[in-house]
Amino acid sequence: MYETIQKADKGLAVIERGLVITLTGAIAAIMMLQVVMRYFFSAPIFWAEEISVQMLVFATLFGLSLLVHHNQLVTIDFLPNALRPRARHALAAALGLVMLALFVFMSWLGWEWISRPEVRIELGATTQLPRWYNYAVLPLAVAIMSWHQFAAILRDLRAFAGGAK
Repeated sequence: MYETIQKADKGLAVIERGLVITLTGAIAAIMMLQVVMRYFFSAPIFWAEEISVQMLVFATLFGLSLLVHHNQLVTIDFLPNALRPRARHALAAALGLVMLALFVFMSWLGWEWISRPEVRIELGATTQLPRWYNYAVLPLAVAIMSWHQFAAILRDLRAFAGGAK
């Protein structure tokens, strides 16, 4: 079971990495095309800025999720570094549980928010597309962060139980 969870965690991270790379490339391509269309043909793409901002938010949220997966969030680590490995893993698991609870709560709040009728009827300014699908990326990304955090807690608990020295 442990190996399956860790394998799924790594697979999800690979998908996220590809998504972030694709989104970043798409933003660059859209904005370069916008410059060419605006200044060389005097025919700007009316939706370019709105879509690029949405893609930037998507890339940022999934990039943040990747940071959770790789355990690269900014931390104050003088206490864990002062501890022995077994105690370090116990502390990491305990703090991971707090983060997991926070991520699950944030994801739940996000799903509650986008389920509201007033949010469901909002439309984009230039594209006239529903905005709820943009907003849905926040709770989705935080739910994925929850999964990554859960997998990290299992790794720390396994290291703790294994008697890391």
